[in-house]
Amino acid sequence: MDLSSHQKAEALQERLIDFAVRIIPLANRLSTTFVGKHIASQVVRSGTAAAPNYAEARSAESKADFIHKVRIAVKELNETYVWLKVVAKAGLVKPELLKGLVGEAEELKSILGASLRTLRRPAGQMSNER
Repeated sequence: MDLSSHQKAEALQERLIDFAVRIIPLANRLSTTFVGKHIASQVVRSGTAAAPNYAEARSAESKADFIHKVRIAVKELNETYVWLKVVAKAGLVKPELLKGLVGEAEELKSILGASLRTLRRPAGQMSNER
């Protein structure tokens, strides 16, 4: 891995960590009702999972292992995105608490998705993986 790729990976890792950190106060502000607790739990679980999954991917034992772990990170970001939209549409917190989080979830999904597409393109044997 050249220095540029390493720096990009480090920057993405930090961005995923920052996203996870921003999820925590949001979850803490959700209602203490049954529904609020449920959604807070789901948002914290999925919203903080992408960063460690990406970290695991970076130390993967093979290209297939890397792809698998990045796919998990993307799935967690997809789930977080949906929960954030539910929170917004249900008006469970003030809109300013969500500011930028939905967009950041989308951007992070796009970045990781593009990485997966790039990795899978030259490796024809990876297309059978599921």
